[in-house]
Amino acid sequence: MAHSLMVLLKGPLQAWGDESRYRVRATAATPTKSGVVGLIAAAQGRSRDESVEDLAHLTMATRVDQQGSLLRDYQTAQPWLEKPSAPAMLSTRYFLSDAAFVVALESEDRVVLEEYERALRNPVYPLYMGRRSCPVHPALVIGIVDRGAESAVREHPTWYATETYKKECPQTAGLAVYRDALPSEAGAVARQDVPVSFSPQRRSYAWRYEVRVDDVEMTNPLGRANRGHDPFFESVVQA
Repeated sequence: MAHSLMVLLKGPLQAWGDESRYRVRATAATPTKSGVVGLIAAAQGRSRDESVEDLAHLTMATRVDQQGSLLRDYQTAQPWLEKPSAPAMLSTRYFLSDAAFVVALESEDRVVLEEYERALRNPVYPLYMGRRSCPVHPALVIGIVDRGAESAVREHPTWYATETYKKECPQTAGLAVYRDALPSEAGAVARQDVPVSFSPQRRSYAWRYEVRVDDVEMTNPLGRANRGHDPFFESVVQA
């Protein structure tokens, strides 16, 4: 029987880098597997040289409760103590602002998931959503459910978007859902975010395939009514 550990990744800033290079630190639009695995590893107090193979093998699914917006942070740094005359180093870091995700990690072993849950509730190290400037939400842990990862995020009843965001959505809102793809599944997209090692000397990541499945429909009492017949819009579309 499949079981899933569910977490809420929500906050002012998140950063899920899967294509960062040198002085440009990008962020993915959804949480990376390496980022979620890193949360549990840090909570358990694992060193960067310890294996995370057990965590990397968990099946993952993500529901996008609030997309958030892309924020660009332009930074400068200078080793003024060692070399006061050295030129400033420039870097650009991207973040997701005001995003919210429900993530589920699936395993056949509920006891193992319970160990991970206890660690997340009482972490050894501080927990961050990708970067140290992005602390996790106080209600990080949702809990464990007795179903697979995709079913867990699809059937979770709470929508964690803000009221402002809900007012901008229609009365029936569609929440995007992503999960690990099955072998040879159509529409899968490759992501190099499966951690092989977090060691600073030999940090490496393997590839996985992810697929977007049908959206979850949420009833939204705060949502805007569907727009009526708009002849101008229809003429533009048909042009």
